[in-house]
Amino acid sequence: MDLKSLVRDIPDFPKPGILFRDITTLLRDPEGLRYTIDFLTQKCHEAEITADYVIGMESRGFIFGAPLAYKLGAGFIPIRKKGKLPAAVHSIEYELEYGTDCLEVHQDALHQGSRVLIVDDLIATGGTASATAKLVQKIGCELVGFGFIIELRDLQGRTHLPDVPIISLIEY
Repeated sequence: MDLKSLVRDIPDFPKPGILFRDITTLLRDPEGLRYTIDFLTQKCHEAEITADYVIGMESRGFIFGAPLAYKLGAGFIPIRKKGKLPAAVHSIEYELEYGTDCLEVHQDALHQGSRVLIVDDLIATGGTASATAKLVQKIGCELVGFGFIIELRDLQGRTHLPDVPIISLIEY
């Protein structure tokens, strides 16, 4: 299946000069969505990635992370923006192009030694994925890989990630 044909390009969003890769058109296609999850699962098996938990980053990482966790027989852990989780959290602040942001996970969600796969819809500069990896490693978990639906290769996000398997289904 040609997944690229299911991704819509939106020029000048969210600001002029940006070409936004919109996955809502992929998500609405039942066969495309099923294929995406099955293909991501297959790629994880081929890379011999075994995880206790799949982590999905807010918010589109939730869409792909939860069904992938189901297919891999793993638990799913959401990584949220600051202030969204109701119990005690571990947090990490990270740099953005203009300012900072913060990611959080419940303190009781992960335990030292847990094997973790990080999943998101897209990797661009790698900032969010890198911060999530640092948060997971700070807790004492073993990072076993990353999974992305889309990778924007020109932005070289993967160069900012730890040396573990990195799966991307579509490259631009």
